[in-house]
Order: sequence, then C-alpha cells, then structure tokens
Amino acid sequence: MIISILAAEGLAQLGCGIGAGIATIGAGLGIGKIGGSAMDAIARQPEATGKIQTNMILTSAFVEGCALFAIAACAFLIK
Repeated sequence: MIISILAAEGLAQLGCGIGAGIATIGAGLGIGKIGGSAMDAIARQPEATGKIQTNMILTSAFVEGCALFAIAACAFLIK
C-alpha cells in the first residue's frame, strides 16, 4: 500500500517536471517565432520599425508570463 502511494507521488513529480519542461520549450519556440516574424516585417516595411518592435516586445512578455505561470504551477505541485 505504501509503496504504491510513493510510486504515485513519484510519477506526479515526474509529470510536474515534464510539464515545466514542455512549458519552457513552448515559450522558447513561441518567442523565436515572434522574433523571426518581426524581423521579416521590419525587412518589408522599415518605416514601421517602432510599432513592430513595440508589439513584438509586448507579445513576448505575454508569452513569457504564461510560461512563468505554468512553471510556477508545476513547481508548487511538486512539493
């Protein structure tokens, strides 16, 4: 009985770790896509650089905030 409880707790911790890793990878891919798309847009319309950079930074901050929230939630669930 106790062994199965410990095994379930270990699997839960493993799942939290994997979830945090997936959140980090997803955020990295998302921010990379945002940056690449912004550079393409700036290359096409150099006169709109200020607006594009502002929107890029704002969107990157939102993505990073969501990833940080996911990582924190996984960290709190590990115990």
